[in-house]
Amino acid sequence: MTIATDIATSQDLNLIDRVNDQSYQMAQTAVITADDRKGENIVLLAIGEVSTLAEYFVIATGFSKAQVRAISSAAEEEIELKFGRKPRNIAGEQDGTWILLDYGDLIVHAMMAQEREYYDLEAFWGHAPKLEVILPAADAKDAVASVI
Repeated sequence: MTIATDIATSQDLNLIDRVNDQSYQMAQTAVITADDRKGENIVLLAIGEVSTLAEYFVIATGFSKAQVRAISSAAEEEIELKFGRKPRNIAGEQDGTWILLDYGDLIVHAMMAQEREYYDLEAFWGHAPKLEVILPAADAKDAVASVI
C-alpha cells in the first residue's frame, strides 16, 4: 500500500481531539478496509478545514472494477457494523470505475487509477490538509497501532 507523504502535522490539526470524533473514526475505518482490500495510494483529506461539503474525504485506488467494488462495499459494511450508519447516497456502483459513498460528514471515493488521475481530487482539494493514516499493527498480539 502507498500513502500520501505530505502529511500535515498533528499539532496543526489537533489530531488528538479528532481521535474521539466519530467522523474521524469512520474515516479511519474506511482507510483500514481499503488497505485490507489492497487499495493503493490511500489518502485521508480533512475537507472540513476548507469546505462545508464534508469533514473528511477518503480516496483509494483500485486496479479493477471488482477491486473498486470490493473496497467500497467493505467500507460500507464496516461503517454500518461499527457505527450503525449507512451512506446517504451511493454513486457509481453500476459502472464500478468510481464509487462514491456519501455519509454527509465523510465521503469515500474508491476509484480506478485512470479516473483518479483524470479527476485528480487531491489537486482540486489541494488546500485541504492530508492527515496521517493509522493502520493496526501487523501482529495481532501487539496492541500498538502503527502509523504510516
